[in-house]
Amino acid sequence: MKTGVAIDLGTSGFRSQKVDLETGEIKRTVVTMRNPLPGANVMDHMDFAINYGLGNAHKLVINAIIVLIDRLGVVPEDLYRLSVCGNPIQLSLFQGIPIDDLAYAGERKREKLNIQEQDRTSKSMSSSEVSGLEIYPNCTVIIPPAIKHEIGADALALIVNSGMLDSDEIAIATDFGTNAEMALKAGGVIYTGSAAAGPALEGQEIKDGMLASPRAISDVEFEGDNLRCYVLDKEMKRTKGDLVDPRTGAVIEEGPIRAKGITGTGVIAMMEEGMRNGIIKLPKIQTSDGIIHLQDGVEFTENDIKEAGNAIGALRAGHITLCHAAGIQMADIQISHMSGAAGTYMDAVKAQKIGMNPYNASTITQIGNTSLKTAREILLSDERLKELQDIATKIVGTHIMFATDPAFKEAYILELAYWGEGMDFKMFKKFLKKKELPQLDDPIENPTVERLVERDIPVYGDEGYEMIKQTGTYLSIPMPGCAECGEKIRECPTHAMSYRDDAVKIRSDLCDGSNCKKCMRFMPEPFSWNNLTVEEPVSGSAVEAETDE
Repeated sequence: MKTGVAIDLGTSGFRSQKVDLETGEIKRTVVTMRNPLPGANVMDHMDFAINYGLGNAHKLVINAIIVLIDRLGVVPEDLYRLSVCGNPIQLSLFQGIPIDDLAYAGERKREKLNIQEQDRTSKSMSSSEVSGLEIYPNCTVIIPPAIKHEIGADALALIVNSGMLDSDEIAIATDFGTNAEMALKAGGVIYTGSAAAGPALEGQEIKDGMLASPRAISDVEFEGDNLRCYVLDKEMKRTKGDLVDPRTGAVIEEGPIRAKGITGTGVIAMMEEGMRNGIIKLPKIQTSDGIIHLQDGVEFTENDIKEAGNAIGALRAGHITLCHAAGIQMADIQISHMSGAAGTYMDAVKAQKIGMNPYNASTITQIGNTSLKTAREILLSDERLKELQDIATKIVGTHIMFATDPAFKEAYILELAYWGEGMDFKMFKKFLKKKELPQLDDPIENPTVERLVERDIPVYGDEGYEMIKQTGTYLSIPMPGCAECGEKIRECPTHAMSYRDDAVKIRSDLCDGSNCKKCMRFMPEPFSWNNLTVEEPVSGSAVEAETDE
């Protein structure tokens, strides 16, 4: 069988599918729980590549892909096509091309540093042209186009799959994830941006958080004073779980399914339900211990409120900023498209009530994983790749760099005050008006919700689905004969470090990267990230897998 592999290079993890190239049938799906690069967001990934070598970053990405292909059960000689989709940073690191033109905002800055804009048009090339993929001798690698160098293939996938190009209505599309890509269409122009929302929207950086996977609490609803949990089953379907007393965790009514954590959609539901029912009064939880107790010992804390609030605030500040750039009000947005895993499983109405969908959008659509869908389309059709390049060339696009945009800065400061300091919502709206930023109304009642897919990945394939806990990627720093290393590595807050073969080994997918770097302080000399190398990937059979049991 001639086999192809389609991969979504997501900021929080990679999603891959094995496809029969003759029939187009999806055979198997394997996803990683984390991105192989150190850090929890695209800024951390960029920092690693710039400071510790583009080659090292590229090798981490390729090593993780090799592990995925192995777990998909593809023999190297049988792989004939490999397609990828993702944001400009992830695709550049995959190709091994410089990211300096993405790292620095402003034409003057790039000119001063003599930074050249890289070619990010569509590509179809031999695997031998991508360092590390030579082991697949018969393979062609396919890469979708960016709209502009900073408006990537992921944004193109979002725009095309949302259908906003075929409508004159003012619409916004958002990929709800760590990097939160978003696109607003107004007046025939596409305005794009990406907000570093952080991993809370996908269940990470939350005390008992986890990615969307079996046994994750994906939704909650109050029934009187008690809280009903809903848990994802083996097929990733929302299943009725326990009814519990949120103040004590006492089980009032036991459901048929057990939980082991809460995912991003559950976090958003907990915030909306908690605020509406008064158990959450920002930024505090109104229980004796400051904790909301869910089923099976899963807890929701005040620090979780902070993490979720930071994410929701960054996302809504992004929407406000795009409207500001387009010269419209938030109330002008008629349609909101939700994509990504969180955007698929999230209760769209709760998301709107909490501010993640524009309050006045009368129609909300949930469209699934657009990046993986696009990767699969170009895997099967060179004509589709050409079509996407034609579309990308014709789009009139304006990218807003939120990191340097004054409107985003002002809006996000207000969001932090609202979520983290308990600013009254009326005061929040008053300050928006004072800053001459787009205004917020109260949420409308009963928006029309169109759920176009049941899961963010609708089809897994008859060979099944697997989520692997680790990417099999390691950084190695030589520390020969280090008597202290065995003890010192225990201070790593993410437990990413080990010591063997006279070297400190760092599991790159567990490492918090530039957001942490505590090891720089507690490790003895001559420990330095400047001396790191990337090890060969751990063989697929040795990578620990999380099954559905």
